[in-house]
Amino acid sequence: MNRNDQQFIAQKIRTQYMEQQPSDLDELRQLDAEVKRPANVFAYVFGSISAIIMGAGMSLVMTDIGATLGLANAMVSGIAVGIVGMVMAIVNYPIYKNILAVRKAKYADEILALSEKIMNR
Repeated sequence: MNRNDQQFIAQKIRTQYMEQQPSDLDELRQLDAEVKRPANVFAYVFGSISAIIMGAGMSLVMTDIGATLGLANAMVSGIAVGIVGMVMAIVNYPIYKNILAVRKAKYADEILALSEKIMNR
């Protein structure tokens, strides 16, 4: 290993231990994540719940779980539960877009000012 390689590796290791000041770009990334995270968390959780509900309805229709649970007509109950889950899955994306739009409007001025500062350097 030559001297330049050793210096490069030493510098690389050294930078990991140096205290770094957060840059404007880091702050912009953090703000962008702060805008998107609540909408993403909602969409994943609500979508998962709706998929589970829709799957429960499908299970009632396609298996004998309804009889085990004591339901007289599991087909009707399964269809109703499945439709509820399907409606929840359908409205998930519009709700996500609405949450994202509200968050973007809330942080737009701050993000635009910071991005303008970064671009005009």
